[in-house]
Amino acid sequence: MRVKKFEAATMPEVMKKVRSELGADAVILNSKVKKSGGFLGLFKKDITEVIAAIDPSDEHQSTFGTARAVEEKEGQAPTVNPNHEIMEELKHLRSLIQNRKEVYPENLEIAYEFLLNQEVSEDVAGKTIERLIEKGGSFDDLSEIENLLRLELYESMKQKRFGKPAFDKKFIHLVGPTGVGKTTTLAKLAAEAALNHQLDVGFITTDTYRIAAIDQLKTYAKILDIPLEVAYSLEDYKRAKERFQDFDLVLVDTAGRNFRNPSFIRELHKMIDFDEESDNFLVLGLTSKFTDMSDIFEQFKDIPIHQLILTKADETARKGNAVNMVLTHDVGVAYLTDGQNVPDDIQTASAMGLAREVMEGFSNERSS
Repeated sequence: MRVKKFEAATMPEVMKKVRSELGADAVILNSKVKKSGGFLGLFKKDITEVIAAIDPSDEHQSTFGTARAVEEKEGQAPTVNPNHEIMEELKHLRSLIQNRKEVYPENLEIAYEFLLNQEVSEDVAGKTIERLIEKGGSFDDLSEIENLLRLELYESMKQKRFGKPAFDKKFIHLVGPTGVGKTTTLAKLAAEAALNHQLDVGFITTDTYRIAAIDQLKTYAKILDIPLEVAYSLEDYKRAKERFQDFDLVLVDTAGRNFRNPSFIRELHKMIDFDEESDNFLVLGLTSKFTDMSDIFEQFKDIPIHQLILTKADETARKGNAVNMVLTHDVGVAYLTDGQNVPDDIQTASAMGLAREVMEGFSNERSS
């Protein structure tokens, strides 16, 4: 195993040296910032020092293996690799860090683990930390790291479509699995449109599989004084659209089904006309696993999903899944809901707000 010390003015520069000499498989064993140079103890500059290691290259291992085979064939005693035990120890170390190619400087390793604890995926967390390293800095202060990571997350998400709709489309469809709160969210949107924007609003529900869902929406419709149409077929849906042709906005509730079954998506297409006059929102619960959220999103790939609405924000302290969805699936977020109260428990989503929630408490937690 080759172990070598590298020094440079900044972390990006020293990492470039490591990759240049040892390659991408190098493991960072230690890093620190120290003072160097100067005159009579004055004018010293910060120097980043990194201790890196690499096991013998594949080429060296191949050569060794070939030589060993020749020796055994000729009846000679095989040469013992003096670094074998060290190599095995290094492999074990790599397995402990989940096969990651490099260990970050101490405070950034803490930040990486914090992101994972917030349920940010390994891929998103790793790329975020690496972009921070490339930009340079001493990374000595945890509060500063928190600010930098918050900004980095914001920068990576800011081009996506965040924030509430302008209600410039006549129809809004909410789709998603059962139990995520589509009907309650629909009522919150209706209250905002009617009370804050003074729009004439109508309800259509195609969720005829659950009597409770129709009764719930009827209750909201009565309280908000909004007419409701129940559609059992595409023909019913089209008649409801005709009834509401003079309305400013029509909010459509859809059945929550097991969307792992593609046939339900086809049913949805038969039931609803997803055209250019509509904004379509996929409603997902933040308490779900990222893999499940991704699977559901993929099932809806044939429907133009314009934004996400993320519910149950009050039931989890970890918002990493929201970041994962935005960056993995290139989709923005319109709202986060955090309770059952209509119309209060709904917040307009923003890239900065989401980045702030993910990083909240990082420096305090690590300094306590």
